[in-house]
Amino acid sequence: MFVGLSMAEICSSYPTSGGLYYWSAKLAGPKWAPFASWMTGWFNIVGQWAGTASVDFSLAQLIQVIILLSTGGKNGGGYEASKYVVIALHGGILFIHAILNSLPISVLSFFGKLAAAWNLVGALVLMILIPCVATERASTEFVFTHFNTDNGDGISSKVYIFILGLLMSQYTLLGYDTSAHMTEETKNADKNGPRGIISSIGISIIFGWAYLLGITFGVTNIPYLLNEDNDAGGYAIAEIFYLAFKSRYGNGTGGIVCLGVVAVAIFFCGMSAVTSNSRMAYAFSRDGAMPLSSLWHKVNQHEVPMNAVWASTFIPFCMALPSLGSLVAFQAMVSIATIGLYIAYALPIFFRVTLARKSFVPGPFNLGRYGILVGWIAVLWVLTISILFSLPVAYPITQETLNYTPVAVGGILVLIVSSWIFGARHWFTGPVSNIDT
Repeated sequence: MFVGLSMAEICSSYPTSGGLYYWSAKLAGPKWAPFASWMTGWFNIVGQWAGTASVDFSLAQLIQVIILLSTGGKNGGGYEASKYVVIALHGGILFIHAILNSLPISVLSFFGKLAAAWNLVGALVLMILIPCVATERASTEFVFTHFNTDNGDGISSKVYIFILGLLMSQYTLLGYDTSAHMTEETKNADKNGPRGIISSIGISIIFGWAYLLGITFGVTNIPYLLNEDNDAGGYAIAEIFYLAFKSRYGNGTGGIVCLGVVAVAIFFCGMSAVTSNSRMAYAFSRDGAMPLSSLWHKVNQHEVPMNAVWASTFIPFCMALPSLGSLVAFQAMVSIATIGLYIAYALPIFFRVTLARKSFVPGPFNLGRYGILVGWIAVLWVLTISILFSLPVAYPITQETLNYTPVAVGGILVLIVSSWIFGARHWFTGPVSNIDT
């Protein structure tokens, strides 16, 4: 929320579809503007591509589990899709998202409102339904105090488990920069852009936490839920839903329907991720920062950057291909999405509280005298999670359990800095103004 508040304050002052990298350029000052915007822009766009890849790949995995349970489950001879079928599903989902994002912004706006309603109503229904249907419920003490030390990952420290658990929460609370990237297509952007950033985080915190509480009350045997020999093949959430209905009604059909509700929510999430990706690619290429820039910033008669939309689905598809070799490689993509995007979030905030501390001109939404304090807390938080999420997630450390986050994010950093030193510093001047003074 502190990160979002700081971003919202800056968004109110600079409402452009370039978002983060444009903010960095303005806040870093003329001397550092090109380098600041180059670093922020590339971390942002690569993080977004990785985010889209991980969201739609997780949907493909969920569809695979829904098919497995619908055909009898793992213990009932159900159909287990191969990794090639999963990647084909991933490609199909991205293709549909590309088509939807090629439609006029008025249609996307309708889907956005539908997605918001679906998420809120779906979360409310599931958080009440699952614990009510389950014949066995966890105690309040279990829900609020139990740490799963019987996890098979060689980790028994409760503090360490808590730290690792932060990753999924942090990953879930991502993508709120979408409001910034859509500001050039938003009325009263200097007010509604910040409002979108803060409300998306606030609503996610409240409903997300309530949803997790409801689901957790339906959990009694965590090791069994994670066991690959259960009906859902170790897909814990699916097994919770399936078991809740099977234990009460003798079959898990209701649980499969509930998984469908979740699948639709993830589908909408992936759709909005592509929307944000394409606008970022459009703005970044408009300023000449991307290869073949003239191709990506073209818009059609509906002002939709079609080429950027299709590029923003093709690249995430390619980023998921390493999953055919190892899921460990793909999990590194999730790390890039989380840490890469949060680095992009933190950079303009850092420039706001340092180089632009005295020169920053706030917009209609501002934090007043608390702006600097909130900004520093946000920057220090991102620094902290970047270190925490680079820690090993399983012991003993082997090729399969090694946390590749430092390698993946470090590799991206080396590529971005190298491309600046050996090329971009000679020609990239930062965001190009497209608005008359």
